Amino acid sequence: MIYAGLRVGRYGPHVEPIDHDRFERLTGEALDLLPDGLGRLLDNVVVMVEDEDPDEDLLGLYEGIPLTERDDYGDMALPDRITLFRLPLCEMSDDLDQLRHEVLVTVVHEIAHHFGIDDDRLHELGWG
Repeated sequence: MIYAGLRVGRYGPHVEPIDHDRFERLTGEALDLLPDGLGRLLDNVVVMVEDEDPDEDLLGLYEGIPLTERDDYGDMALPDRITLFRLPLCEMSDDLDQLRHEVLVTVVHEIAHHFGIDDDRLHELGWG
């Protein structure tokens, strides 16, 4: 099981936190922006929104078995989870446009982990 998260520090001025429902809509918009072929390749993944990670300052977290490491995964396997953390993403964003961008970057980052792409490669690709 891989646990891969995108860390965040504390930032200066930021957008006031938007409510959970509105943040979920932003997350859905980010998922809709993914290329069609990429979305069809996602296998047994759920995307969730939480206020914040209780243990660390994370923007997002992937919990699961990357596609590159699945052998006999089985039909009854629990889904992998991608969690976006609403409050830290709002805190790091100066305005709603930047928040949309940061949500998209975090969605792409965590989906990349589902495809077996590690943080080093993401940084090389400019998504770190």
